[in-house]
This record gives sequence, C-alpha cells and structure tokens, in this order.
Amino acid sequence: MQVFRWDEVKKEQMNPLLTRQVIHTDNMTLSRLELKKGCLVPEHSHINEQLSTAVTGSMKFVLAGNAIILGEGETLRIPPNVPHWVEALEDSIGLDLFSPRREDWIRGDDSYLRK
Repeated sequence: MQVFRWDEVKKEQMNPLLTRQVIHTDNMTLSRLELKKGCLVPEHSHINEQLSTAVTGSMKFVLAGNAIILGEGETLRIPPNVPHWVEALEDSIGLDLFSPRREDWIRGDDSYLRK
C-alpha cells in the first residue's frame, strides 16, 4: 500500500501556463495539472485510455473535431488513439488518469507539453 500527497509530489513547469505533477504505478498514471487561462495542450493522441476531470475551472476539449466544455466536477473519457487538444478557459486544475501508464512520459517523450 502507498499513500501519495500532492503537496509532496514534484511539480514540473512544462511551459509558462502549465504545471504538472505525476504519479506512476505499475499499470496507471495519474497527473495533476495546473493550467492558466489560455493554456493550450496541442493536438496529440496516445495508446492510453484517459479520464480527465476538471477539479476547478473549465476547459474546452476537442476530440476528433468535436468540442466539449468540461466544467468543475465533470469527467470526460477519451478513448485510446483519438486525436485531441485542450484549452483552459479559465485558471483550472485537472486530474488525468491513464491506463496503461504513460510510458512516453516516463521516457521523456512529452515535448508537445513543453511548448
């Protein structure tokens, strides 16, 4: 058993508008994102199924050309291999859960987030 505390998980400044914290387990990745208003996560896709929750604020997700506004307390499922991008409509905190875990992030193949 492990207990994780967000105030003890290292924060990575991905770009001026995005801060990320990550917990990797054997089979999942959980990330906590702080997005400033106007933050854009460029279009990308991955083999992982993803659940994205807006803890605070609101974000616009565009999946395969279809837009949805995710508001505080709402969770969106993103199937594997679906192209998507995100825009923070206000300062927001999001939680993303990925299965399987994000091997690309572990390897450091996350340059799309660092722009």
